[in-house]
Amino acid sequence: MRKLMWTAACSAMLLGTAAAQADFPKGPHGAALEEIQDQEFEKLGTSLEIPAGVDPEVWNAMVPKGNETTPERVALGRKLYFDTRLSEDGTVSCATCHDVTRGFTDQIPTSEGIRKQFGKRNAPTNLNAALLHSMFWDGRSPSLDHQAMQPIINPIEMGMENDAEKIAGKIKDDPEYQKMFQAAYGRDVNYPDMGLALGAFERTLNFYDSPFRRFMAGDEDAISEDAKEGWKIFNGRGRCMTCHTFSPSNPHGSDSKFHNIGIAARAQNFEELAQTAVRLLEEDASEERLDELAIGTDLSELGRFMVTKEKSDIGAFRTPTLTNIGITGPYMHDGSLATLWDVVDHYNKGGEPNLYLDGGIEPLDLTDKQVDQLVAFLFSLTDVRFADQNQKFMEQQQAQAQKARVHRDEELSERKTLTFERYHQNKKGDAK
Repeated sequence: MRKLMWTAACSAMLLGTAAAQADFPKGPHGAALEEIQDQEFEKLGTSLEIPAGVDPEVWNAMVPKGNETTPERVALGRKLYFDTRLSEDGTVSCATCHDVTRGFTDQIPTSEGIRKQFGKRNAPTNLNAALLHSMFWDGRSPSLDHQAMQPIINPIEMGMENDAEKIAGKIKDDPEYQKMFQAAYGRDVNYPDMGLALGAFERTLNFYDSPFRRFMAGDEDAISEDAKEGWKIFNGRGRCMTCHTFSPSNPHGSDSKFHNIGIAARAQNFEELAQTAVRLLEEDASEERLDELAIGTDLSELGRFMVTKEKSDIGAFRTPTLTNIGITGPYMHDGSLATLWDVVDHYNKGGEPNLYLDGGIEPLDLTDKQVDQLVAFLFSLTDVRFADQNQKFMEQQQAQAQKARVHRDEELSERKTLTFERYHQNKKGDAK
């Protein structure tokens, strides 16, 4: 029954999102046209400077040597970001799944690539990604520069053959690109520099100026009383701060670690999936093969295990950033939770029980009022430049929560039934 509620809520969210974005002309995959996005991006006023309040030493340590941020590199990366020519059929760009008008995501559960193919994972926002220690939900990429190259050659996403010459050949005859590559890197058009330039551009997507940030700086009126109570719950009874830490060196609210929090766990036989993954990766351990399996097969649900082969990483995914969370739904690695109310409810009952559930995931026994307050706090984490979108999505999600609110699982949230007991009950039910 709970899964049906999620599906209905997700459908409602997508309808609401479509209505919210109706003013923008769309491309073939539902994102705003790239030229429109580029115009909207201009209005946001990004900067090449280190974001205010971020520790400069930490920031500089995250910028790879040889790819220091310069106007020429950022300009090249920006042009590449909106260029559909980098896909096999000329319909997909980085901006297709990381749409400027949609919180730099696509706001659908899992992303659509070439030939109307859908992958198995939700597109995380690339807002404030510069300080992350690894990329993708499973951390299989070490940097923004490296990550930016992977979707280009993934058969579901942009679908180009893994051939550097052929990829560069899509744009090498463009006189503007020829000048821009020389200005940025002193070289002719080439594939590796595409990744560097995209990484340089994405390091400018810093949006930390949230009402909560202003509240922490001393503006008592920046957030509501409910949000203030939610901040207390976040640090106390909700135990959110355990994984979603905030500090000058970590302003985005993620520990950059990997946790099994029980998403999709009841629908998966992790042991069988793990055995299949090990066999397939023994046959072909290439980075390209790993990327294909993670995006295009049910092995996606293994998460970090696909990278480390460590049993403790089965079903574990990187802690997402919380900044701008109000405009980047639906949530979790598979986009299965449509609203922030669903997210909090998931944690409130202690996740979905499974053998690999992180030991820190426990029932919280939050009341409906406390859930509302915690959600109010989460919506205060969105940059003020997205205030209108944030308010719109908060109202949409709130309406969904009121229509088909997923009430607390009292058996789990109040510890009337322990998580491991529910796991064994489910197993017995499956056996029948």
